[in-house]
Amino acid sequence: MQTYDDINQEYEALVAKENVVETLDNGLLMQYRDPVLTKAHIPPFWMYDPNPESNPFMMQRLGVNGVYCSGAVFLNGKYTLIARVEGADRKSFFAIAQSEKSTEGFRFWNYPILFEDRYPEESDIYGMRLTKHEDGYIYGIFPVQSKTASSEDESVITEAGIIRSKDLINWERLPNLRTGKTENRLSVCLFPEFVDQKYAFYLGTKETFCEAEAEEKIGFSLCEEMTNPYIRDDFLSGHIGVEEYNGSGSVPIKTDQGWIHISCETQKTASGLHTAVYAFATALEMPGKVIANPGGALLDLGCNTCDNAAAVDAIIDNSDVYLYFSSGDGCIRVATIALDRLMDYVFHTPENRTRSIDSVKQRCLFIAGNLQYLHCLNCKKELNLE
Repeated sequence: MQTYDDINQEYEALVAKENVVETLDNGLLMQYRDPVLTKAHIPPFWMYDPNPESNPFMMQRLGVNGVYCSGAVFLNGKYTLIARVEGADRKSFFAIAQSEKSTEGFRFWNYPILFEDRYPEESDIYGMRLTKHEDGYIYGIFPVQSKTASSEDESVITEAGIIRSKDLINWERLPNLRTGKTENRLSVCLFPEFVDQKYAFYLGTKETFCEAEAEEKIGFSLCEEMTNPYIRDDFLSGHIGVEEYNGSGSVPIKTDQGWIHISCETQKTASGLHTAVYAFATALEMPGKVIANPGGALLDLGCNTCDNAAAVDAIIDNSDVYLYFSSGDGCIRVATIALDRLMDYVFHTPENRTRSIDSVKQRCLFIAGNLQYLHCLNCKKELNLE
């Protein structure tokens, strides 16, 4: 029978394990072999009573099912993830893990985050988006689930909960975000700068968009104040996503060409829900206006990915972008891409086409241009003009 010391030694060995990079075949990303956070990264004292008198069989008293959907931020020289941890009781909580390395060595703080119980009707929470805002606060925006007001109606609604802190230790729970529409808010991201002296949000919904226009996938709206957050919905101009769910992902990355966004999109397939990570860009001075929308996925997360709306977040450091994403096996993985490579992908990849016939026309034109280029190269070789 394992002792608590045995369990703790296995935990320490896992945290100290070196991660190995694996280059993907699309020329974009480098993905790392091992997850950065799993349920095995949970400190043993969160789950086990170490006292052999009160836990003679050294069994888990409060188990954990998995670790999902981290909000990510670089803070005080450390890569910081706020993960959604699902307990064995299928209720979730947030916990902070930090490392001096971007791809390994993450340790959870001693205690999960405990914030004010402002809404007694809330029953569960989902993945958090983290934003370092120019007002000096770090904001966490996350879906909160609660029963509807009617006692006869057992359905649930999802709203956007908001907490904020300056040190990640002391958290203030703010009122839930209210909007001019009633859709369930499964994906909300706070823009890191003021827009017209207001706070700005990107919003996704849990709705199926079968009756909506294709571009009505992610909303962009302004809010007067965070202590009483109310917005009306204005949708991004331009086409973003064509599938049933398109959610705002990481806080946009500021470049000299525009704001680069990483988002998630989910569609139904014969084998279940399929999720992929996409990138697009909005204008520097008009962050609600799409200026680049490359076709194809930046990263394919496959089927049965948990909490798809908040499946990815990003940290930029030393001109590298680290993508932290959830996968279907209850863990958080990491991939990295150089910022200049990401910009090249976003601003020079042909735009997305919404219909198969348009997609094949685009590819034929692409092939024709490439063949012409290759033919010219061969001509130069034959004539010794190189």
